[in-house]
Amino acid sequence: MKGAIAVRVIAGEAKGRTLKAVPGTNTRPTTDKVKEAIFSMIGPYFDGGMALDLFAGTGGLGIEAWSRGVERTVFIDREKISIDIIRQNVQTANMGSAAEIYRNDAERALKALAKRGQRFRLVFLDPPYIMTSMDSLMGQLAENELLEPEATIVVEHDAAHRYAEEMDGFKQIKHAKYGDTAVSIYKYDNEDSPDGRETDDNE
Repeated sequence: MKGAIAVRVIAGEAKGRTLKAVPGTNTRPTTDKVKEAIFSMIGPYFDGGMALDLFAGTGGLGIEAWSRGVERTVFIDREKISIDIIRQNVQTANMGSAAEIYRNDAERALKALAKRGQRFRLVFLDPPYIMTSMDSLMGQLAENELLEPEATIVVEHDAAHRYAEEMDGFKQIKHAKYGDTAVSIYKYDNEDSPDGRETDDNE
């Protein structure tokens, strides 16, 4: 997909605001169709909590989460051009102090966030599709105690790749395909409670 795809905020506080895309083809913004599907599966609305948009790109997922009721979103990206676009999009959405934006790579960012004692209710992992190590990053999120009990982790990835349905502390509750894009959604259960749910929806 090309970086010129227009994205917008679909629902909530900033509904209808058009967000800028990162120029070029290296960043692949989540399409409105996939974004709507994601939030239908995990929300669609929220009652506070903090979100982490780890490979933020345009910031579209984290902004959408805030627009739908998340209290604060932390945006992380390693590319300066993406950070510049995120700042513009956060301003467009009028998020104000509800946004924290940092330029860093994923692993260093998690360590920095852990030192600050932050814990997230919702995490978006939408890296370049060449990366297939989100299971490892989920493990680091847990090891660094960055997740609330029952936190939701949304992994967007190449449809040709399939992550395990269960990992240490994580259960896959949804899996859906949209063309060459797949979405795998996990719940974090650090207590290994017996009522964990697991379903598998393919589209």
